[in-house]
Formats: sequence, C-alpha cells, structure tokens
Amino acid sequence: MDCIFCKIVAGEIPSVKIYEDDRVLAFMDINPLNDGHILIIPKAHAATIHEISEADFLAVMSVTHKLAAAVQKTLAPEGINILQLNGEAANQVVPHLHVHIVPRWSGDGLTVSQWNLAPGDMEKIKELADQIKSEIAN
Repeated sequence: MDCIFCKIVAGEIPSVKIYEDDRVLAFMDINPLNDGHILIIPKAHAATIHEISEADFLAVMSVTHKLAAAVQKTLAPEGINILQLNGEAANQVVPHLHVHIVPRWSGDGLTVSQWNLAPGDMEKIKELADQIKSEIAN
C-alpha cells in the first residue's frame, strides 16, 4: 500500500513522535498550521471514519483527548481546533484516518470554514433526524 501514514507507522518515513501505543501513533505535523500542530492516527489502515473499527476510533479519540490537554498545558493557546476530515469533498488530503490538534490564538489568520449561519427548514431538519435515528437502530 502506498499510504504515507502507513509508511510512518512502519518506520519507513521518519516522524517526530509524540505518543505511541499498540493502536495509535501521534506525531508532529511537518506542515503545521500553527506551532504545536499534531496528527493522531490509527496504526491499522482505515481511509475514513466509515472504515475504521470502533475500537481503533475510540483509541484515537482517547489519545486526542490526552494530547489536547498536553498541548493546552505546554502552549497555553487561546483555543484548540480538533479536526477529522473524511473524503476529498471534506478536504481530506491523506486517505488514512487522522485527527488534527491545532492550537489557536486570536489573530493567527487561520479559518476553519466560511459558515454562514442561517435558519434551516425545521420540517426538513426533523425529517432528516428521524431518518438518521432509524439508521442508528440498524
């Protein structure tokens, strides 16, 4: 497989490791959005949230929780973005599930998205909620 993150897990590509256990590897992003930008990945390849096992996903999120606290203590940012993108339309660049921890400061120039808040159609919102809830049961 020609996955850059799998090659990092295998030690074929160097990384600045922050954390490692049997399921998860965390390392510094070499193209950081801000100082302290960390990537957390499952060691087992899964392209997106739709392919990862629940156990691996929970392990990734548990490590994300620990590392976000460590970043907060180390850098004292004014905020932290936790990002996990799935698919090209969501701007996922590397097709191996990963979570970004991005420390944030006022005026750092970063934007997450240009979301324009506008009231939604409540009937459509309720209809979609019912459809999603029915899928949870399956």
